Amino acid sequence: MPAAPSRRAQWLLWTVPALWSSNYIIARAAEGVIAPHALAAGRWLLAAAVLLPFVAAVLWQHRAALRREAGQLLVLGFFGMYICGAWVYEAGRTTSSTNIALIYAVTPMAIAAAGTWMLGERMRPAQWLGVALALAGLLFVIARGEPARLLGVQFVAGDAWITACALSWTAYSVLLKRWPSTLPPLARLVAIIGGGLVVLLPGALLEAVFAPGPAWSWGATGLVVVAAMVPGVLSYGAYSLLQRELGAARTAMMLYLSPLYAAGLAWWLLGETPGWYHAAGAALILPSIWLATRGGPAQESPAQAGPGDQPKSPGAGTSSSSSA
Repeated sequence: MPAAPSRRAQWLLWTVPALWSSNYIIARAAEGVIAPHALAAGRWLLAAAVLLPFVAAVLWQHRAALRREAGQLLVLGFFGMYICGAWVYEAGRTTSSTNIALIYAVTPMAIAAAGTWMLGERMRPAQWLGVALALAGLLFVIARGEPARLLGVQFVAGDAWITACALSWTAYSVLLKRWPSTLPPLARLVAIIGGGLVVLLPGALLEAVFAPGPAWSWGATGLVVVAAMVPGVLSYGAYSLLQRELGAARTAMMLYLSPLYAAGLAWWLLGETPGWYHAAGAALILPSIWLATRGGPAQESPAQAGPGDQPKSPGAGTSSSSSA
């Protein structure tokens, strides 16, 4: 029987989505204030600047591992920081923050399936039931309480961008666990951010030349700072801690909470009023999260261990990852 997750992991499972969902609000608020690639590049440059002093010596000590894992770091940075960064902000130009959260929240099913196939993470029938009930709650919210609406759902350009981001996040989540690393967790997060910046900065430069955004302002600065700290450093690090204790599939379940948090934040900050169907969907989603995340991850072979996952007691150490 796998060990139960630590109290810290249980707490983070319910609070990290609130941090994460702030990025959907930032995506909407950025329209007319800062260009998508500029926001993503500023976000990760600032996040790297904040974290680098804490890990610079460690990265130097592990420079051989950095060279050995350079290709993987670029791939993870591409999926986690570039696609799930600039493209989210691109989507915010034409779709709502609630839609962004709803589309992203479909990924737990994909991550659960991929985790079972690629990572050997076994889920009990009760946990799969939790996944299915949470998906039903999500679809209820999308349909606004009227199932017939699902047949007539219309997508805008921003929804296509977010669909690509959701697929990218699935790949990122699975590869983060699939590829073991000798780098300590926080150092690996900074290294992945570096890989993301390698592929992100050229796009930001091209955007500045051919599709420049508004002139820089205090509003743009504020968005960069908030994006770097809240859905960046805090949520990405906590996501990887959860992966360490719960596994990729169970950790992904927290994405089902994002539409609920995003709807509340959008109502408070952007005036996007939620409907009764959000409450009804929550009644399905919230207990399903508990059902699907009971117990810890299945036992994994050394080849399946996560990044820098030396054996630890529950709740020991910190971890690194990334988020949308």
